[in-house]
Amino acid sequence: MEIVDVNNVPDKIKEIPADEFQPLDTSTTKERERIATPSLSFLQDSWRRLKKNKAAVISLILLGIIIFISIITIWVSPHDPTQQNVAYINLPPRIPFLDSINGFNGTANVAGKMVDKYAQANVPDNVNFYLGTDGLGRDVLSRLFMGTRISLLIAFIAALLDITIGVTYGLISGLLGGRVDTVMQRVLEVLSGIPNLVVMILMLTVFDPGILSIVLAMVITNWISMARIVRAQTMKLKDQEFVLAAQTLGESRLKIAIKHILPNISSVIIVQMMFSIPSAIFFEAFLSFIGLGLRPPTASLGTLLNEGYKTFRFLPYLMWIPAVTLSVVMICFNLLADGLRDAFDPKMKE
Repeated sequence: MEIVDVNNVPDKIKEIPADEFQPLDTSTTKERERIATPSLSFLQDSWRRLKKNKAAVISLILLGIIIFISIITIWVSPHDPTQQNVAYINLPPRIPFLDSINGFNGTANVAGKMVDKYAQANVPDNVNFYLGTDGLGRDVLSRLFMGTRISLLIAFIAALLDITIGVTYGLISGLLGGRVDTVMQRVLEVLSGIPNLVVMILMLTVFDPGILSIVLAMVITNWISMARIVRAQTMKLKDQEFVLAAQTLGESRLKIAIKHILPNISSVIIVQMMFSIPSAIFFEAFLSFIGLGLRPPTASLGTLLNEGYKTFRFLPYLMWIPAVTLSVVMICFNLLADGLRDAFDPKMKE
């Protein structure tokens, strides 16, 4: 201990009376050191960071609106999407509150003159086709609602298949390892070498074109990427201390997979699932566009594109409308998946 010489103390300190010395006020120090930010769980912290991504939030809102409209139009629709009316074929869009704008008031350019197509077809004033009609007189807006609903249904079925088949296969392969993992990975390599189009053609030889054949084609090939990602994450986690502790306590591999590994890789699964949804939508649209998917009168975004491109030079709205809808849905899913990946990644913390 260092001894302080009283003779070396400055005179100003010597002159301070003893009764003026007060104990240190620690209230301000405690206030400064107090943690003001509340503790957040993993999901709460991920949601906080997701909200900062404006593109992901806007995409989430748009997708919510699109999904809600596609569901509610099952019961409430402007017209019957499958009803044909030869008298009302190829009518341009007519929106009542936009009747002053050409292209939205039921008029079309015929031989250089704007002609009221609704008057020529004797359409009542209270009957409006907001996006026009197709070559069979069916309402394009009602068919767009139906097509979006079918495409989203196929996409969510693909996501469900990714979770059930891909996650289960990847967990088993990663946890067991050894010869079992080697055999299972060779099976994946064989399946991944088969093109989707070949699988689809084989499905058409057994089943009629439709949702069932498309879903079965996805069952064979689309879950492979999910299985590989889950296997890689499982192999990385199964040697961690908390998994080894669970094994030491005698827990079975099933409980370890469900209670320890699966919650820790849930963020990766969600992100991969969000990326698989737009891929499934595009896959269905491509097959329907080339005539290997759904068959009329059932509508999807692919069938609407197939019907619209044939008259694109004369009736461009029949192709632009489903093309824009398909693009918006796919872009929103991809932006939301990017936002979720950044929100769930601990390395992206600020």
